[in-house]
Amino acid sequence: MRNYSVTWSRRAAIAAATVATAVTMLGFANMAHAAKTELLVYSALEADQIKAYKAGFEKAHPDIELKFVRDSTGIITARLLAEKANPQADVIWGVAATSLMLLDKQGMLEAYAPKNLAKVRSTMRDPNATPTWVGMDLWSSAVCFNTAEGQKRKVNAPTSWADLTKPEYKGMISMPHPASSGTGYLMVAAWLQMMGEDKGWAYMDALHQNMGVYTHSGSKPCRQAGAGEFPVGLSFEYRANKTKKEGAPIDIVFPKEGLGWDVEATAIMKTSKKQDAAKLLADWSATPDANKLYAANFAILALPEAQEKMDFVPANLESMLAKNDFNWSAANRERILTEWARRYEAKAEKK
Repeated sequence: MRNYSVTWSRRAAIAAATVATAVTMLGFANMAHAAKTELLVYSALEADQIKAYKAGFEKAHPDIELKFVRDSTGIITARLLAEKANPQADVIWGVAATSLMLLDKQGMLEAYAPKNLAKVRSTMRDPNATPTWVGMDLWSSAVCFNTAEGQKRKVNAPTSWADLTKPEYKGMISMPHPASSGTGYLMVAAWLQMMGEDKGWAYMDALHQNMGVYTHSGSKPCRQAGAGEFPVGLSFEYRANKTKKEGAPIDIVFPKEGLGWDVEATAIMKTSKKQDAAKLLADWSATPDANKLYAANFAILALPEAQEKMDFVPANLESMLAKNDFNWSAANRERILTEWARRYEAKAEKK
């Protein structure tokens, strides 16, 4: 006769061992998961860029997971300044250098020299020996013009900033709000520097007469132009190139007087309790691997060796850039935005 008590005892022992093994494995899995360091990253990168950049970094550093808070440049900048007493972010990645200069003046950024700093363009980093911000890429203004709508409305594509004040463009233009969008601010700062303040404000007064709406996104005006909602959209070269590649009937115009521009950059928050992990992200951001990812979106990179020709962006884009005093742009930002709002806020889209 089979000894059922022994059989059941063996089965119980096997079951117990199986459970113990499962619990142990689960414990190891939880430990592995718990060992991952989470970095909170504040960013103005385009949503369709973040996925590739995040994947690239996490492949190189699988023990670190990036969590993003993403919004337009002006909104991210305002949020960081509002949180000064209790900062939340560990790292800032893909925010305008002129914004980071404001944070630096508030003593919010940690000085750190990434390992590949010597290869970074001198014009795309904080000039201090140990910088508080280091550039990734440069983005510049561009105008998207819907050719189909132009034919329908019997207007030609503009070739200059001055053209946009002509009466035939009345109600046909959209541009980014400079308080919300870094793209909007770099345009305004460029006009004031290129033309001088009196003529710059006079130019914007005339442009305002033709403006349909000021958007809270640097990309939206080009998307609007692509859809024919506003035939002329003041935007930037990445979104213009992408919109045209996707088949929108647009011409991309780089106004002949010169292009406004700024640098997307990386910085570490001084208050981060995860400095080692934050420095790894700052290191990786300045590597050739990271710059090759940036090259899919921008024509001018912090590491020139990684640059590639973009389909609908001129190879000589760098020569089209207007002179830009970053210190002036950063120091005068609040004054300029206050004056801009006093004059033009009535045509801003609702938030």
